[in-house]
Amino acid sequence: MNPLWLSHFTATSSIGRGLQQTLSALREQRGGLVPCAFDTVDLPTFVGEVAGVDAVVLPAALAAFDCRNNRLALLGLIQDGFAEAVAAACQKYGTQRIGVFIGTSTSGILQTELAYRRLDPSTGAFPPDFSYRTTHNSFSVADFTRSFLALAGPAVVVSSACSSSAKVFASARRMMAAGLIDAAVVGGVDSLCLTTLYGFNSLGLTSTRACRPFDVERDGISIGEAAAFALLEPVPKHLNNDAVLLLGIGESSDAHHMSSPHPEGLGARMAMQDALATAGLDAADIDYINLHGTATPSNDAAETRAVAALFGSATPCSSTKGATGHTLGAAGGLEAVICALALQHGLLPAGLNTGQLDPALPLSYLLHNREQAVRRVLSNSFGFGGTNCSLIFGRAG
Repeated sequence: MNPLWLSHFTATSSIGRGLQQTLSALREQRGGLVPCAFDTVDLPTFVGEVAGVDAVVLPAALAAFDCRNNRLALLGLIQDGFAEAVAAACQKYGTQRIGVFIGTSTSGILQTELAYRRLDPSTGAFPPDFSYRTTHNSFSVADFTRSFLALAGPAVVVSSACSSSAKVFASARRMMAAGLIDAAVVGGVDSLCLTTLYGFNSLGLTSTRACRPFDVERDGISIGEAAAFALLEPVPKHLNNDAVLLLGIGESSDAHHMSSPHPEGLGARMAMQDALATAGLDAADIDYINLHGTATPSNDAAETRAVAALFGSATPCSSTKGATGHTLGAAGGLEAVICALALQHGLLPAGLNTGQLDPALPLSYLLHNREQAVRRVLSNSFGFGGTNCSLIFGRAG
């Protein structure tokens, strides 16, 4: 595939708003997971909550979109001059030639949860100010993003569980390759809600501690929330050495089980293989792997088998979910931005909270930050139902 340029990118999560705060947290090995005190949730678990989301006020013209997910999206869009960069791209390409591709899992479902508390006691009807289309609906976040950025091109939401905002890079690339658009806003937004917290708890997948990916005593995930965005453009003739490029994409669907990965990581391995193939790279060309690494026993074991089959045990790798929590549909986008920061700043981020690596998982897992030149990185995102996506990013220089 022809590389694409991440001309601008930004991320907001529990470890910070925007690139500078995110980079500082990674450098300081400072996580954002805290005991859950979200809304009425009564569970012994940790979450990665973004502070200040409830105080965000949407523009009056977009008030119909008001929900936690779109407030988080707005908080993300106003960081790092991202909205201004998109406005400049509109002058370059035209508003109809820029697409919007957003990944999310539950979108604005919290708004429906809140509406159920206000059902009409006599009829059971939802309150009159509740709007499913502009809040709970999965498309809401792409519709809001396109409206806020004043774009008029195609808009798409990918909702494939935890691979959602990795797969949007593939969707955008295909539409750009087909000549339907010239540039794309891609990203992921997922916010805390009762459905995910109680749902994952009912599956026995949440930990009572801050999650510990690849630890010998790992016992589940910590759910987080995030908004991450990137502006994809064709690669110009001249680029700075620290420009970040999307080099390869691999997608697969092993359909092994509704909520458990293939025990040998079959689909994960296929996605990584395809990413290498589309980038024209060998496994030895990858300097760092951002693992999906959810900290469940089965996920980390299956991903290890897949990685080891392709890369052996020497490639440095880590899961940044120990810092941010598992941001579900936003994870691919958030970790793409973390990979971009790793490339630009020569930083391989450590996996937090992991005290003793599981000896049954033979990987070169980073317990401490490593500073070195980084040329190419691979990022994994795997979702329920066996929907897998691997992305390869590289530094132009």
